[in-house]
Amino acid sequence: MAVLLLNLRDVPADEAEEVRALLDAEGIEWYETKPSLWGISGGGLWAADDEQAGHARERLARYQEERTRRMRAERERDEAEGRAPSAWAAFRERPLQSFATVLGIVMMLAVATLPFLLFGR
Repeated sequence: MAVLLLNLRDVPADEAEEVRALLDAEGIEWYETKPSLWGISGGGLWAADDEQAGHARERLARYQEERTRRMRAERERDEAEGRAPSAWAAFRERPLQSFATVLGIVMMLAVATLPFLLFGR
């Protein structure tokens, strides 16, 4: 029976490629399911053989630890060099979306507090 190794929902493309290459390098038989049309399933990477699934999980755990260290070091380097993305950079990149988000938050706060302001006296 197949065993899910990695759910691909919200997984960056470079990480998914690295995991595919890792599974191939380790000689693990695997296959991939694609995301569903309506977004119910994000797709996944599956071990085709139960016996190989244990080895694959161990190797993926080590890979995740290595990737975590690498990404944190990269983030710290970007922050030190001033290249890390900020909220202001995101606002400048997508001003309409950012404005709509802020407007939505303000409207939700107004709807949530309006009854207390009107009937609280």
